[in-house]
Amino acid sequence: MYFVPESTSMKVLVVDDEPVSLEIASAAVATAGYEVVTATNGDEAWRIIRDENVRLVLSDWQMAGMDGLQLCKKVRSEPLPGYVYFILLTGRNSSQDIVAGLSAGADDFLAKPLNMAEIEVRLRAGERVLSLESKDVVIYALAKLAESRDPETGAHIERIQSYSRVLAQYLIDQKIVDGPTATEFARLVELTSPLHDIGKMGIPDSILLKPGRYNDAEFAIMKAHTTIGAQTLDNALARYPHAGFLRMAREIALSHHERYDGTGYPNGIGGETIPLSARIVAVADVYDALTTRRVYKDAFTHTVAQNLIVEGRGTHFDPVLVDAFLALEPQFHEVCTRLADGVPL
Repeated sequence: MYFVPESTSMKVLVVDDEPVSLEIASAAVATAGYEVVTATNGDEAWRIIRDENVRLVLSDWQMAGMDGLQLCKKVRSEPLPGYVYFILLTGRNSSQDIVAGLSAGADDFLAKPLNMAEIEVRLRAGERVLSLESKDVVIYALAKLAESRDPETGAHIERIQSYSRVLAQYLIDQKIVDGPTATEFARLVELTSPLHDIGKMGIPDSILLKPGRYNDAEFAIMKAHTTIGAQTLDNALARYPHAGFLRMAREIALSHHERYDGTGYPNGIGGETIPLSARIVAVADVYDALTTRRVYKDAFTHTVAQNLIVEGRGTHFDPVLVDAFLALEPQFHEVCTRLADGVPL
């Protein structure tokens, strides 16, 4: 599970044109440890959301002027810096009303008359959802930090993320990966694949940025980025042992240079002993390395990269994933072209 602190300074907007309901909801929000802002109509609420970076909203449905449903639709239709978790306060509970609220973009409902304990529980649920977005931002920032050590990598992590996503989704679509956690698996592969090279933060510049091939001693140091990355994520796992995304990030960082025939590094494991997430990222990483310029080589064409990956079927790569790559060639080529280094994202 993700860590949610017992108290928070996150700002919550309470919107209601009934003074008693506004007071009850505001008191519950404050008691839960949140900063409270209030509005008595939809127009005022929209100005606060737009100008004060509010991420949690409790809004009455029925109000004069812009009502809660209209406010929710406006929040969903306008560009805002982050996701706004929107809870509708309402006495309506028919299926038709619930459909209307969800269609407008509401995340949750609270029935009137309001219960203070329930308000706090719903807010905590909303904060957990918002924490997922924060986690995505942190992962992306860490990956970009590691990538910044090498000025030639460009949009590498964005491409790796895209390639990994389509491969994982293909396995699900073809029922190769199945079961109740399949969708979560694909989401985590996409989320954590950018951290595959986080261990490069521990590699000296003299080796990481060397404009040429490594000698044996240098390559041995370079290979250590896999274990450095795993050790870094082990430290995080020791603090948050139930965080599934950290476990997957670790297995990718450690094993994305293993080979299907057991001749890879750092541990020389092979076949299905290599975690599936790492086998997916291995294909994505090699394709990207082949199709982009490096200090020691020019970029290969998509066709050349394709042929080299096919040659690695059953030796370097999982045969199932090579077949998936071939089925997904148009998507790989499109991502490679769209996110080519030097092209705006």
